[in-house]
Amino acid sequence: MRTLFALWPRQGLFFASAAALRTGALLASAGLLAACSPSAPPPEPVRAVKLLTVGAGPLQAAQEYSGEVRARVESRLGFRVAGKIVQRQAMLGQRVQAGQVLAQLDPQDYQLAAAAARAQVSAAQTQHELAAAEFKRFAALKEQNFISGAELERREASLKAAQATLEQARAQASAQGNQAGYTRLVADVAGVVTGIDAEPGQVVSSGTSVVRIAQDGARDVVFAVPEDKVARLKAGQPVVVRPWAGGEPLPGRVREVAASADPVTRTFTVKVEIDAASAPPLGATVLVAPEALGHAGVQAIKLPTTALRQEGQSTAVWVYEADKGTVRSQVVQVATADGNEAVLLGGLAPGMQVVSTGVHVLTPGQKVVIYQPKSAADQSGQSQSATKTVASGAAAAAASSAQ
Repeated sequence: MRTLFALWPRQGLFFASAAALRTGALLASAGLLAACSPSAPPPEPVRAVKLLTVGAGPLQAAQEYSGEVRARVESRLGFRVAGKIVQRQAMLGQRVQAGQVLAQLDPQDYQLAAAAARAQVSAAQTQHELAAAEFKRFAALKEQNFISGAELERREASLKAAQATLEQARAQASAQGNQAGYTRLVADVAGVVTGIDAEPGQVVSSGTSVVRIAQDGARDVVFAVPEDKVARLKAGQPVVVRPWAGGEPLPGRVREVAASADPVTRTFTVKVEIDAASAPPLGATVLVAPEALGHAGVQAIKLPTTALRQEGQSTAVWVYEADKGTVRSQVVQVATADGNEAVLLGGLAPGMQVVSTGVHVLTPGQKVVIYQPKSAADQSGQSQSATKTVASGAAAAAASSAQ
């Protein structure tokens, strides 16, 4: 019993120490939780923004397309017979005249065929002369009643057959002579060589393109337009052509609009006629501005590209709400570009105020203030005060030095 009461104080001390430890652990846990809990977010800054008032203005830029100057007629010349090219006189970019030889085939086979045809003509001529002599002799015998009429008719038929054979041989000889002449490729018109499609030593078939010639005369400007613009172009409409290398603009008119799209580019080819006397060189690059596709002077709502931002799959701007001093997002529809500005199709009305710069740092409903640039008057006042300060300092220095 004494032993039990003797241990009681120690056990009480042990129980008291355990309770104190539990209390300390709870306090430490509470302190740690308090330290780990997130602090309150700082207030969102009030940003200064530049505003512009939405209004309609005239469009300035015109739609221009890149075109190329070409001859209205460009011929692809080739031999009318097959053979091996032994010589090519034409050079790329060379100016040629009608009748000038451009290339030459090996003519030996055709010359031999022409000689054989001439020999056939000689043989047919001999047969014709023999038949004619026999007919003349038998005609004299018929007058003396030495032969029958049937025999004379046979001699007449033989003469007609010989005549037909002679004519056939002459025609064949003429054709073979033409074939031999076709071994020389001759320019049929005056122009400029714009392409070479075959070289000496190459065996070509009849009709294969060897030389391309741009004929002298009318010139066209050829360019391509997309499918959504071709319906507005008609033959006879005025067009302004500007040489890319510089120079005075040239007037032109739409001459031809393709009826079908190019299978590769899916665009439509348009040809514009221009004056050949003042036309740029063949193949020159020009800028074409069809008046039918221009919008110069048309009133439209325009915004600088710095005011636009991407919102998902749409384009949006920040509209300033003057009564709340906040901004809200407004989706707009962009139609096209006019220089460095975007032309809007819808989404805004004249008189609305939108943020022009810094649109990527704003959030919906954010408080903003209107940016106020320092006025010239304030700057001039600061300059005057600075000038007075310098002047007074100089006067004080002068007075002290005099003393």
